[in-house]
Amino acid sequence: MRQVSLGKIKFGEGCPLVLIAGPCAIESESSCLEAAARIKEIALSLETPFIFKSSFDKANRLSVDSYRGPGLKKGLAILKKIKNKLKLPILSDVHCAKDIPAAAEVLDIIQIPAFLCRQTDIVLAAARTGKIVNIKKGQFLAPWDIKPIIKKVESTGNHRILITERGVSFGYNNLVTDLRSLGIMRSLGYPVIYDATHSVQLPGGQGGCSGGQAEFVAGLSRAAVAFGCDGLFLEVHRDPKSAPCDGQNMINFKELEKLLKQVNKIRQVL
Repeated sequence: MRQVSLGKIKFGEGCPLVLIAGPCAIESESSCLEAAARIKEIALSLETPFIFKSSFDKANRLSVDSYRGPGLKKGLAILKKIKNKLKLPILSDVHCAKDIPAAAEVLDIIQIPAFLCRQTDIVLAAARTGKIVNIKKGQFLAPWDIKPIIKKVESTGNHRILITERGVSFGYNNLVTDLRSLGIMRSLGYPVIYDATHSVQLPGGQGGCSGGQAEFVAGLSRAAVAFGCDGLFLEVHRDPKSAPCDGQNMINFKELEKLLKQVNKIRQVL
């Protein structure tokens, strides 16, 4: 497997488990700074490499009334402040190819959303920045279907690739995790991340918006690390019940700390 490096952080076989975490969407500068600082404190105490994530624009919501975030300009300014003030690498998702040049000036990892993973123009534009590209496997794809998408990124000369599993569609308004996908996608030669919080999402489960089953996040995370993954992607919020989006599948800081202790022990045994 090819190792992917971001400064001192390394993804891949034999490397420490990497944490990618933060609130679903940027709500305000102060709340985002608070979340990043608290997660950093937890990660440092457990010697866990940490990359902060939050979305500046959730452009793939089901309803026009759903919260989207502050938008490109304001959102990137907030992420840049977090990056500089807290000395943290930053990941966020892009939903439009024209936004990628501006995003690349701030982001260390450009994430291709699951719904857009087959959109060639977005994938190629992200790859051409030379940044690490995190491809979230669409919930409508088999794990081996990610190979042609990897080749799109490689066609630009960029081999800084991560693949993220976030569950697969299981009937209507439901997702299920097939842990075999972690092994299948790792066999394609790049590190694989497990997105535990989106894997318990219930897409459109509340009519105009998604629901979730956060009570299963910890168990699935432990299982994924035991099976073999290179990082965990977790959406974390001070008070998930008050979050404007994805609150039902996010965890809080206390739950994060407990979970990290558990998965790090599993990783050490492996």
